[in-house]
Amino acid sequence: MIIREQLEERELEYLSPYATFSKNSKGRMMKEPECDIRPVFQRDRDRILHCKSFRRLKQKTQVFLLPKGDHYRTRLTHTLEVSQNARTIAKALRLNEDLVEAIALGHDLGHTPFGHAGERALNAVYHFKHNEQSLRVVDRIEKQGEGLNLTWEVRDGILNHQTSGKPHTLEGQVVRLSDKIAYINHDIDDAIRGDILKESDIPGEYRRTLGNSTKVRLDTMIHNVIINSMDRPQIQMSEDVQNAMIGLRSFLFEHVYKNPKAKGEEHKAIHMIQQLYEYYIQNPDLMPNQYLLAIHSETNPKEQVVCDYIAGMTDNYAVKKFEEYFIPESWKN
Repeated sequence: MIIREQLEERELEYLSPYATFSKNSKGRMMKEPECDIRPVFQRDRDRILHCKSFRRLKQKTQVFLLPKGDHYRTRLTHTLEVSQNARTIAKALRLNEDLVEAIALGHDLGHTPFGHAGERALNAVYHFKHNEQSLRVVDRIEKQGEGLNLTWEVRDGILNHQTSGKPHTLEGQVVRLSDKIAYINHDIDDAIRGDILKESDIPGEYRRTLGNSTKVRLDTMIHNVIINSMDRPQIQMSEDVQNAMIGLRSFLFEHVYKNPKAKGEEHKAIHMIQQLYEYYIQNPDLMPNQYLLAIHSETNPKEQVVCDYIAGMTDNYAVKKFEEYFIPESWKN
C-alpha cells in the first residue's frame, strides 16, 4: 500500500463520521493521476500555498489602506489567522484539517487591491464579487490560465465562504465561521492599535458575553463553536454567543468600516480602480499577454478579463500603474 493510501485509511479510522474523507472526494474538473504521497486535499493546499495569487495577498489591504505600521493585518495575515482558527476547530472536531486549510488559504485569492473598497469599485463598473473571483482565480487564471484544477470540495468551500454562503461540507462551514471570527477580532485589535477604538467603546453586553480583550473573545468564540458542534452534522455556536458576535460585527461596521478616520481615503482608492478599469478597457493591449489571450479566446468578455487583471494587483502595483498612466513625469533632459 502506497503512502497516500495509508493516509486515506488512517482518515477512515480516526476522523469523525461527519468529516469529509479524502478518499471520497467528488474529484477534479479534469482527471489527473493521483499523488503517491499526498491525499487530494493536502495536494490542493500545497497548490494554493505555492501559487502567485497567494503570495500577492501580502500587499493587499485588509482594513487600513497601505498601512505604515508593521503590525496591521494584510489580506495575507488575515488568511493565515482564518486558517489557524479553522484548523483548531477541525482538529478538535476530528474533521479533515487538510480540507479546511486548503479552503481557508484559498478563500480570499480573488480579493482586489484596497480591500472591499476595490471590490465595490469593480462591482460598480462590472459584476464583481470576491468569492466568485477567488473561484475564478483557482479555476481559470492561475498557472497562466490553466488553473489549479482543485477538488470539488475545496472549490465549494471557497465559493461559499461568505456570510450568505452555504458550504456543502462541515469543513467549509468551519472556514465560513472561522473567517468571521478572525476578522471581527483582528479588526478590533487593529482599530485599537490605530486609535479608532478603545476597548471601553465596545458595548458592555458583548464584552460580558465574549470577554474584555481580543484574546479572550477569540478564545470564547472558538471554544463555543467546538462545544456546540461536537459530534453533530452542523457547525454552530450557542445562541447567546452567536447573537453577541453578530452584534459585534454590526458595531464594527458602524464604528470602524464606516469610520471617516479609518476609511477617509477609500474614495481615492475607488476612483483609482475605476480609472484603471476604463483605461484598460480602452487600451487592453497594455495588459500582460495572458490576459490578451483570454480576451481573444472569445470565451471571456473583455470587461471580465480587465477585472481579472485589476483584481490580481497588489495595492502598491495598482498605485504604480495609476501613476504611470495618469500622473505626468518630471521633464528629463
